[in-house]
Amino acid sequence: MRRVFGLGETVLDVIFKDGQPISAKAGGSVLNALVSLARMGHECYFISELGNDQVGDIIIQFLQDNNIHTDYIQRYDNGQSALALAFLDKNNDAEYDFYKNYPQERLSDLSPNFQKDDILLFGSSYAISPAIRKQIHNIAEHANKRDCIILYDPNFRKKHDTTKEQYLQYIKENFAFAGIVRGSNEDFENIYKASSSEQAFFNIQKQCDNLVYTANAQGVFMQSLKIQKHYPVPHLQPVSTIGAGDNFNAGIIHGILERNILKNDLSDLNEKEWDYLIRCGIEFSKEVCMSLDNYVAVGFNLTP
Repeated sequence: MRRVFGLGETVLDVIFKDGQPISAKAGGSVLNALVSLARMGHECYFISELGNDQVGDIIIQFLQDNNIHTDYIQRYDNGQSALALAFLDKNNDAEYDFYKNYPQERLSDLSPNFQKDDILLFGSSYAISPAIRKQIHNIAEHANKRDCIILYDPNFRKKHDTTKEQYLQYIKENFAFAGIVRGSNEDFENIYKASSSEQAFFNIQKQCDNLVYTANAQGVFMQSLKIQKHYPVPHLQPVSTIGAGDNFNAGIIHGILERNILKNDLSDLNEKEWDYLIRCGIEFSKEVCMSLDNYVAVGFNLTP
């Protein structure tokens, strides 16, 4: 069986509505995607780090309960597991405050057992953090040399602008590792001041051949060297948008595995294959928007 590896931050999401906490659950963009994929029956491994504390124990137990392998999660004593406070506004979109206390030495001596055509998902601020940039680069490079399919989600927000040039170099390196980049209109506005999928693809096409550009109610745009297509999305009144993009990534990966798309196939996917991958992304994302969970429900099935 082909495997999915996720490289990313682990946090405990505490969700607030109208100033009151209403939920607490394991989170982090890559973790959210892996939980959904594991619930769909895929073999998943998480590459991350946690403190030796009660929050870390809660998250490890949750991952194991959801059949995610935790072999590559490092635990540390000189620090604490990270917290993310998510504040939902009237539209149920979230603003975040993060609380992190990491040790000085992190992600040491990690060399996952990647095999050809396994899948690696990585992204967000974790993938461009200067404190662990060397380790992130080495893991992504290792996956690339082992001929894994790599999906990168920049998830780049305005809060990073103070050191944008440094981050931009790391982002470009990550684009070059990726077989598919899935990013939002907000990401590319913040990175390149790009206001369309065409502008975004113009900026990344020298590093990556395939862009999936999500633009909220405006739909999804697929851009490659051979195909350009727009996909409408259903109108929703979401319960929460936390995890929507993360699960779009999960949907793409699910589609890749279901259709047995290999790394060498990515540069020559036809329109029908992209249609299926994008539909999976939309369905996963829609499912998550209709609950307070960051992942699809156990027993979730795609619509026929």
